[in-house]
Amino acid sequence: MATAIWNDDTTDDKTGFWQSGHTPTLIAAFLYFDFAFMVWVLLGPLAPEIAKTLMLTPAEKGLMVATPTLAGAILRVVNGLLVDRIGPKKSGAISQIIVIVGLFVAWAMGVNSFGGTLALGVILGFAGASFAIALPLASRWYPPEHQGKAMGLAGMGNSGTVLAALFAPGLAKLFGWNAVLGLACIPLTLVFVAYMMMAKDAPNAPAPKSLGQYLTPLKTADAWSLMGFYAVTFGGFVGLAASLPIYFTDRFGLTTIQAGYCTAACVFAGSLVRPMGGALADAIGGVKALTAVFVVAALALAGVSLAGSVEAALALFVCAMLALG
Repeated sequence: MATAIWNDDTTDDKTGFWQSGHTPTLIAAFLYFDFAFMVWVLLGPLAPEIAKTLMLTPAEKGLMVATPTLAGAILRVVNGLLVDRIGPKKSGAISQIIVIVGLFVAWAMGVNSFGGTLALGVILGFAGASFAIALPLASRWYPPEHQGKAMGLAGMGNSGTVLAALFAPGLAKLFGWNAVLGLACIPLTLVFVAYMMMAKDAPNAPAPKSLGQYLTPLKTADAWSLMGFYAVTFGGFVGLAASLPIYFTDRFGLTTIQAGYCTAACVFAGSLVRPMGGALADAIGGVKALTAVFVVAALALAGVSLAGSVEAALALFVCAMLALG
């Protein structure tokens, strides 16, 4: 029904966005990305309860929530190569199966050690690597003038981190944190079914490149600079999304549910302004926009160190996430 309405809005413009691509694939890419991001940061909202059960040290808690992020960064390269060889739909299906099976096994067998949390974190890294699959899956259907919109809509799936922060602590309180791993398989399975029904690889996909060709951009200084900037901005966003539940519970003694709500507010703010950031970059240029982002984020995070109340810390973290998102 939604597709019909969108098409009706552009019936007089055959080159319009909704007419130029494949809407079911775009929706499938968004759903895949959204729920993949939800489970990618799942260990963050569960970290306070996991730490109590397994008696983890602060360093172990930090490594536990960092492992999915690190694994996701590495696996994005693997998924990118896979997409060019077997297509994004098959690549996404393989990745989703690995995550669903991994979570199911973790729930069925139980995660009883620090090493077990790290192993689960590596599996969840496949969810974080969905970035390299969902975006080409959606954008390849659209001409250059509409690819930005397609990637923006599919990329809004990073809002899935809000779902983890909102619901994981409450479900953990009701059923136990290990049960949340099994419960997460339910929406993931539903999304997988929808994905297989709706997603379709675009025709005329680019031919796979040799490994040497993939490494060519690394010869330019700008590529390294942009990777560094991205590591700070998006890496900071994801890192805070996973770590804030620990911060709010340890620093201010909030319950895991309260910490989840605070984290969800921060993450939602960052996700909401992403399209606005693109518009700002178009208006004043990427360099000026990025400079403003770094200044605001740095001042806000510096202010957190001086915050004496949860309200002040929350406001400053929201500002930081608005910039990093």
